[in-house]
Amino acid sequence: MTTPAKTPLSQLFLSFLRIGLLSFGGPAAQIALLHREIVEERGWLSERQYLQALSFCMLLPGPEAMQLATWAGWRLRGVAGGLIAGGLFVVPGALVIAALALAYSAYGARPEVTALMLGVKATVIALVAFALMKLGRKVLSHRGAPWIALAAFAALYVLHLPFPLVIACAGAIGWLSRPAAPTEDVRPLPAPVTDRLWVWPLWVTLWFAPMVLAALAGQTLLYDIGMLFSKLAVFSFGGAYAVLAWLAQEAVSARGWLDPAQMADALGLAETTPGPLILVTQFVGMLTGYAEGGWPMALAAGAMVLWVTFVPCFLWIFAFAPHLERLLARPRLQGALDAITAAVLGVIANLTLWFALHVLFAETWQLQLGPIAPELPVLQSWRPGALALTLLAALLLGPLGRSVPLTLAVTAVAGLLLTIY
Repeated sequence: MTTPAKTPLSQLFLSFLRIGLLSFGGPAAQIALLHREIVEERGWLSERQYLQALSFCMLLPGPEAMQLATWAGWRLRGVAGGLIAGGLFVVPGALVIAALALAYSAYGARPEVTALMLGVKATVIALVAFALMKLGRKVLSHRGAPWIALAAFAALYVLHLPFPLVIACAGAIGWLSRPAAPTEDVRPLPAPVTDRLWVWPLWVTLWFAPMVLAALAGQTLLYDIGMLFSKLAVFSFGGAYAVLAWLAQEAVSARGWLDPAQMADALGLAETTPGPLILVTQFVGMLTGYAEGGWPMALAAGAMVLWVTFVPCFLWIFAFAPHLERLLARPRLQGALDAITAAVLGVIANLTLWFALHVLFAETWQLQLGPIAPELPVLQSWRPGALALTLLAALLLGPLGRSVPLTLAVTAVAGLLLTIY
């Protein structure tokens, strides 16, 4: 295997640029792409190192595939390698999302764009439903997992409790359910450069600096965007699908930055781009900024979202990666992760239902029985065309095994044809 010192930064740059340009298909496909590039083809990491790092990244908030790339770069060439690998995993998709967000802001209200987006949103329902089933097969066999998943779903859909509270409660349950002693004798590891005291203050300062500047400049919206997406970066366990339920709750219901259709469009367009799916947050931020101050504010809002979403990812890796083996040996951390994963199943179920309600029905209403307030469809407002497109997407993604980009293209064209004819 090539040692870290012998991995040229230029070679690292080209390899992770290629990964960033080809990282379509969500976390599973991106993790497989990383494995093929850095384990099978390059031999930079062993299978054991890769799997340990993957488990470690799943313990962290944020996009696990991007953090896995950052860890690989750090393992090979320290902080410089981590910045190159993590940055290149994000930048290509972020540029595409920026172009899509500006185009959508300018032309999204046109009838033909609305028709195309109906097919994209129908595909999103199928994608999230398949993610739910895939996770369910892994999670529901664990002891207590079905009850945690059900409780998380009810807390979000019926009681509208905050997403961070749901995740925190699940983590606490899992933490307390396991013994405190390590599973094995873990000897202290030598502390590398990134273990010095400057790691936390430096990266926390970088993280919050744009929000301080926005506050000093009187840019209230940019400050609010920075604070919201900073909280999301801290509590984003379980991947982008889990976080989107909270993002929809905040951006649509609580703040009114977007309407449900725009939120569904945001996820659909994010599915068409390379890079982590969490880039949907950039799209949301840019639409919010565009409504406030046109394309200059859209670009500023998008930059703020990207900064506060991904700077914490570098912080987690550079601060915790040196302690990987010791962290993974703690059964209470693993218990917390298992419980959070079970809660994420309920969170994704809530997201699936939320998207389905707003795509398959033109109108919804809210039942009010004290703290119980589920959102329900107006049955007379159902959209048969949207249902047909959703079934088409499920057929293409499931039994026929077609790729996500191809499925999105087919359903988008089908949505346009339905509108025309």
